[in-house]
Amino acid sequence: MDKKRIFISGAVLAVLGLLIYLQVRTWRKFDWETFWSRTDHVKLSYVVLAVAAIYLQYVLRAVRWRLFLKPVCQTSTAQLLAPTFIGFSGLALLGRPGEMIRPYLIGRKVGLTLSSQIAVWLVERIFDMGAVAIMFVVLGFIGDPLWNELHITTFHGGRSLQATVEWSAMLFLAGIVALVIGAIILRLSGAAVANYLHDKLEPYSARVAHGVQSKLLAFTDGLKTIHDASSFLQLLLVSFAMWSLVGVSYWLVTHSYGGRLAELGPASIILLLVASMFGSLIQLPGVGGGSQLACIAVLNNWFKVDNEIAVSCGMLIWVATFMSVIPTGLALARREHLSLRAVAEAEEKAAALVE
Repeated sequence: MDKKRIFISGAVLAVLGLLIYLQVRTWRKFDWETFWSRTDHVKLSYVVLAVAAIYLQYVLRAVRWRLFLKPVCQTSTAQLLAPTFIGFSGLALLGRPGEMIRPYLIGRKVGLTLSSQIAVWLVERIFDMGAVAIMFVVLGFIGDPLWNELHITTFHGGRSLQATVEWSAMLFLAGIVALVIGAIILRLSGAAVANYLHDKLEPYSARVAHGVQSKLLAFTDGLKTIHDASSFLQLLLVSFAMWSLVGVSYWLVTHSYGGRLAELGPASIILLLVASMFGSLIQLPGVGGGSQLACIAVLNNWFKVDNEIAVSCGMLIWVATFMSVIPTGLALARREHLSLRAVAEAEEKAAALVE
């Protein structure tokens, strides 16, 4: 493990430790007996359906990647399924170092360069965030009957949950709109922008200048996979379908507990999903951390779910939506005679050559 990775892992661990400490400090007690008794009563059929929804979402991810590749490479969804499941298993087990396994395996499978697939991955992130942002804004303004009785503490005192969600949704949407505008500019004149930034940064650091230039050019190449309005619409619809399935999975897990959790409507579920998405930016390999803590904090502090149930539900959401891919991914990796760690190391070497 290099010094950079050690430093990043240490920083993530410190942040997670601080978040856990702050969460525990807000609780006067935690009843383990309640935790286990309520977890035992979870409707397993709901959890199984939640995992099935997540698996179907991975199939749609393969469909979407095929659409991205359509202008440059004719492939099939079936051909992309194994790299998709293996890639997400690598992400779950290895953390961020495993994030590029999927683009690497897909590139190797269809005979394209890693840089071209990283470009696709970057554009994929925009569609993910855009779809979630639109869902968050629409459902956030519709609201949830449960929110009428809920208030949260803010820096300015008390504020209704509805008002907080509406403000957060508009802020999220503004960020996505800015990102889309930037993407359009790069789509039209990415090379000029990359060269301009390279010339401005080179006097300070040639390495940083080259890195910024290469990443912007890669992103610009990725945007060129969207060759017409029809392909854009198809990609957007698949993205909405994918994240709707993720939302269904969250709904199934929360409603498997009954009680207050069974009162959460679509708007509450998308709020929980968004919190989990941002929390996942801080995680440790195979352990996670940020995603679960974000879910637990929203359930406990905003939806007023008991401590023990919030912890149980947050952990089960993480297992169903993030970790459940591992058995299938490992089985497919074994069938393909692949070692996730070896693939991650090969991908890192290939990425270093790209840079």
